[in-house]
Amino acid sequence: MKLFYSPAACSLSPHITLRELQLPFELVKVDLATKKEENGADYWTHNPKGYVPALLLDNGELLTEGPAIVQYLADLVPEKKLAPANGTMERYRLQEMLNFITSELHKGMGAMFKPQLPAEWRVVVVETLGKRMDFLSKHLEGKSWVMGETFTVADAYLFTVLRWSDILKFDMSAWPELKEYVARVAVRPAVQAALKAEGLK
Repeated sequence: MKLFYSPAACSLSPHITLRELQLPFELVKVDLATKKEENGADYWTHNPKGYVPALLLDNGELLTEGPAIVQYLADLVPEKKLAPANGTMERYRLQEMLNFITSELHKGMGAMFKPQLPAEWRVVVVETLGKRMDFLSKHLEGKSWVMGETFTVADAYLFTVLRWSDILKFDMSAWPELKEYVARVAVRPAVQAALKAEGLK
C-alpha cells in the first residue's frame, strides 16, 4: 500500500493508523501547492481530487477521504480494535465521532489555513469551534480516549486536527482537558514514529 501524504495535514491520521496496526506501507510525499509528488510525478494522475490523504491499495484501487481510509485499515487487523466490528452500535458511534471531527472540527480549522479568510469570518469560525471544543471537553470527561478506554482511529484523527491549534494560533487554554488529551496521544510509539517520519519532531 502507498499513502499519499503532506506533513502535518489530515493524512497524519491514516499514517498513525498504519503504524498502530503495524501494516507494511510506503509513504509518498505530496506538495499540495504544486500537486507534485516527491519524485516529480503529477499527483493529479493518482488522485483527481488533488488533496490528501489517498491510499493506493495493492490491487491498484485508490481509496480517498480520511474517515473511509482509517476504517478500511482498521478492518484489515480487527484484533487491534482500532474500530469496533461492523454492524455494531459501537461502530456507528465511531462513525458518529469521525463525522463530527471531519465536519465540525476539520472543516473549521482547515478554513483558517487560508490566508484570504476575512478577519470577521475568522471570528465566527473561532466562536463556532469554541462550542465544539466545549462539547469535546465534556465528552472526554472520565475517558482516556474518544470511545472510552480503547484507542481507536477517532483518536488518530482528533489528535491530528487538534494539533493544528498551535499552527493556527487558536487558543486552547480554555480546555485543559483537550491539551492533556493531545499530550496523551502524542506519547504513543506509533504516533511518535509517524511524527518523526513526517519531520514534525
